[in-house]
Amino acid sequence: MKILSINAGKVQSLLEPREKGGRLVASAIHKRSVSDLSNPHTKAIGQLGLEGDEQANLAVHGGEDKALYAYPFEHYGFWQDSLLRETKSTTPLEFGAFGENLTLEGFKESEVFVGDRWRIASVLLEVVRFREPCFKFNIKMGWSGAAKAMVQSKTTGWYLKVLEEGSIKAGDTVQVIHGNKQVSVLVQSSSFYARSAQQDLWN
Repeated sequence: MKILSINAGKVQSLLEPREKGGRLVASAIHKRSVSDLSNPHTKAIGQLGLEGDEQANLAVHGGEDKALYAYPFEHYGFWQDSLLRETKSTTPLEFGAFGENLTLEGFKESEVFVGDRWRIASVLLEVVRFREPCFKFNIKMGWSGAAKAMVQSKTTGWYLKVLEEGSIKAGDTVQVIHGNKQVSVLVQSSSFYARSAQQDLWN
């Protein structure tokens, strides 16, 4: 279980499709790799997240409880197949494609529990909650059903809180310190959306 890539991005404008209003909306969902296995640059992690990374709307992304967003590389195949089917896109997905800061290998939502602590090099993190996709994810993926597909396929990834600051790099392994293991990220997201009308996800 390790980090394949560390990804950061700046706030920029996304253009809604004309049929959805054609507005320009601010987002930092476009992330690019700043440390991968071929170039494992060390990156600082502070209380509010990764150095050089930004969030456009701190009400839903960022802040102390959502300092880092982690996503399993194991889901990339699902999305590559889905985008080929829905948009005919054959462009390979690059690290950070889902707006994640950490692209990970060896994790699934069913095996990651709220309250788990992760030791990565000098950094200590805590699993907080699943990611709730919104319409900006649809714009990023070029598919109006992407957010709903993330919810329904239960491939949401999860947010991490920084308990101890430090530095990490691609290739670092993750030591998991389990808490009470009562609620997995999968159960948490499933329970939330079972009570939700999945509004603002488009169709």
